[in-house]
Formats: sequence, structure tokens, C-alpha cells
Amino acid sequence: MSNLVSPKPPKTDIKKVAILFSGGPAPTANAVIGSAAMCFARAGIEVYGFKHGYTELVNYQDGQQWEENKHFIRLDKMVFDGRGEGLRTARGIIIGTARVNPGKSLKIPMDINDSEKTAPLMSVYKALRSLDIDALISIGGDDTLTTAAKFKMVMDALPDGEKRLKVIHLPKTIDNDYRGIDFTFGYFTAVEMLAIQLRNLLADSEASGGGYICQLMGRKAAWLAYGAAIAGEASLVIGLEDIHQNWYCTEPTIDPETGTEVLGQDGKPLMRQVFDVSKVVNRCVDVLQARDAEGKTSFVAVMSEGLAEYLPLSEIKMCCSDDEYRSLKPDSFGHFPVSQLKYSSRLGRLISEEYKRRTSKSRKMVGLQYGYEVRCHQATAFDVILGSQIGVGAYRALVEQGKNGIMVSVGGMMDLSYPAFEELIVMSRLRAHERPIAVNSDIHKLARYLEGWVKE
Repeated sequence: MSNLVSPKPPKTDIKKVAILFSGGPAPTANAVIGSAAMCFARAGIEVYGFKHGYTELVNYQDGQQWEENKHFIRLDKMVFDGRGEGLRTARGIIIGTARVNPGKSLKIPMDINDSEKTAPLMSVYKALRSLDIDALISIGGDDTLTTAAKFKMVMDALPDGEKRLKVIHLPKTIDNDYRGIDFTFGYFTAVEMLAIQLRNLLADSEASGGGYICQLMGRKAAWLAYGAAIAGEASLVIGLEDIHQNWYCTEPTIDPETGTEVLGQDGKPLMRQVFDVSKVVNRCVDVLQARDAEGKTSFVAVMSEGLAEYLPLSEIKMCCSDDEYRSLKPDSFGHFPVSQLKYSSRLGRLISEEYKRRTSKSRKMVGLQYGYEVRCHQATAFDVILGSQIGVGAYRALVEQGKNGIMVSVGGMMDLSYPAFEELIVMSRLRAHERPIAVNSDIHKLARYLEGWVKE
């Protein structure tokens, strides 16, 4: 028997599937979408790629007429008419994306019994049923994962006799903060682009004598910062995971617009956790001096944007203009939107001041912020392979194995596995498990070995 045997289309009740992409873009998105569409199409299954995430589905009205190429793309047709050639390596997202979240009102399992809270998800269900869709494949981050799990709960709660759609999820986030998969697609592509920028800055720093403080994406997990710093030969990297518990304290939350204290549900001032910025500044200057002792003249530090969430208000004021400061809105925990806080320039000034205090020498530190420019970068070969396996995994899970309520995962030598939603989500509060870098893990220690060694 030959080892070169093509897959045989299995017997399945699935005739039509829907694919949607939700949340921020990520490199390799089209490898996932294209490989999935290819497999379904060759098995004779229609593939509806809904444009801009849940936008059209959540706004569905009974009797609505769907327009191909306006509301969705028939991805299966593309496989056979030539439009799909080169799709897996193309930039961007062929079906677009959006941040519409039909499951945001469901906070606890009991909410599944509240028809008002489940109404957006029921709109999605009715929209898919109007096109005789049999299964939904969502691609997105942790919010999209939880939405998929909530949709599965809605399906399970349908009355007897109602058709239940299957739902599976494909993990996407360049932050790589996903439990259940070693590395998410697009992560290494984003790391590669950022590493190139860091190496450019190192050369500039060596030539000019100045330094750079680079703020990279990653709210709760510093995977992107650590990956870029290690690959880009940065001088040091600090993520939120590195802020020691002893560095934290609390302060009242102030509304920047009114200047008044924000009150919690108990009527008392809402306290927010903040950290002592001087601890980070001192670590940076320690490494800077260690590099001086080694004869190294360049300095490029990488910081994860998640640090901004725990900056004292006095420091936040120094990071933006008065107009920008007044526009900031704290959330229910007293946190401010990290994407709007460019703190790297402020941190650079503090490092320069401390360095001069210690050495009497001036050293300029320039603050930079990287983010949107990496999200649609040309995918690396590794990520194209990984993304393709995840897309093929969607077909294999749904059609060949008849799975439902799972996420497609890849590990080892591109081996597929299918963890259930219940393994990935804290079901009591319907939130995905977080996955920060484990302090003192080998990937965490790797950065320490490569940085200038500070004598403690």
C-alpha cells in the first residue's frame, strides 16, 4: 500500500459550515482560513466566510436576504476558480474582522436562562439557520473563545427538536497568552518583525551612544516582549510578570475628566493597584551599568505594554497630554486602557536621570511604541505551516472526528489535539484562563542569561 494516499471524504451530515474571524488581525490569518476552506471544499462541503466577524450575524432580522460577496464569501468556490491560489501566504484577512461580541452579556452560567442576555447569540443562531449552516468555526482571541463556549451553551439549551449547530474554535492572538496551545499562529511572525526593528535600534544606539525604550503589545502576558527581546538581542526585557508583589501598593482611582474619586459598588473609593516605577528604573540602570562594565555601548530595553495598567496616576499624567489624559476612562477595576498609554518616553527620561545621578554622565533614552504595524506582516514559513495545520485541524475535528465544543490545538511536531472548552475556560465566570510567562521558567530565565549580569 502506498504511503502517498489522499484523504478520503468521510460520510458526514455536515453540508455547510460558517467561518468568521474576530478581534485584532494577526499574521497568517489567511493560512488558517484558506487551508480549512480547501479541505471542506474538496469534501463537497460549502464554506461561508462571514465578513467582519459577528457583525452581520448579530444584526440579523427574520426574513433578511443575504448577499454573497457583501455579507459573506463562498470560500469553497474560491478553491476551484483560481481565487484561492496563494491565499495561504497572503497578508491581511480575506473575510475581514471586527470586535463585535454577541456573548458579552453572559457573565455566569445561570445567564444562559436569561433570554435578554442570550438574544444576540440567538440572533447568530437564527442567521446561521437561515442559510442552513450546520457548524460554526470561530477564529479569535480569548474573548472569541469564550463567545464560542457560550454559543455552545446556547445550543445545548435549545428545546428538543431544534437543530443544534456544532461549534469549534481556532486560537488567534499574537500575544500568545492562550492556554491549550504552545504557540498561536502569527506570534513568531510578529516576533520576527519586532526583532528586526530591535536589531536596527541596537546598531543605531551603538553608533549614536543613545538608548531606546521600546513598548510592545501584551496586556497580561509578556510573550511578545520576551520573544522579540531574545530574538532581537535586546539589552533587557521586563513584563508585567516581572513586577514583584512587594513593589505593589494601592491608590484611589481618579476620573481624569472630573478629577474626582471613582466610587465602587460599596460606595467607597475604588482602589487601584499600582507599582513603584523606581524599581523598574533601577533595574534598567543596573543592566545599563553592567553593559558599561562589559564595554557595550548600545542599549535597547523592551517593556510589555501591560505595565501601563498599573502605573500610578502621577506617572500616567506624565505620559500623555492634558487632553489625552482627560479622555482616559477607568474600567470597573480602576484600570486605564493600556493601548492609549505610551509610557516608554517617560520611562526613558527617568532612566536617563537615574543614570546621570549614579555616573554623572548624560545618556539620552528615546521611547518608542510598536503595535499595529506587526499585525499583518508577511507570515514566516513556520507560521504558515502552523496556521495551515490549525485550519486543516478544523476540518479533521469537525468532519472526520465529529467533534463539538472544542478548540483546535497544535503542539510537538505539529501534532493536533482538541481540548474541550471546559478545559480552557473558568466556567464559573465564563472567562478564559490567562497564560502569562511563568516566572523562573526556562523561557523566562533565558532572557536573564542573555542580559548584562547584574551583581545583586
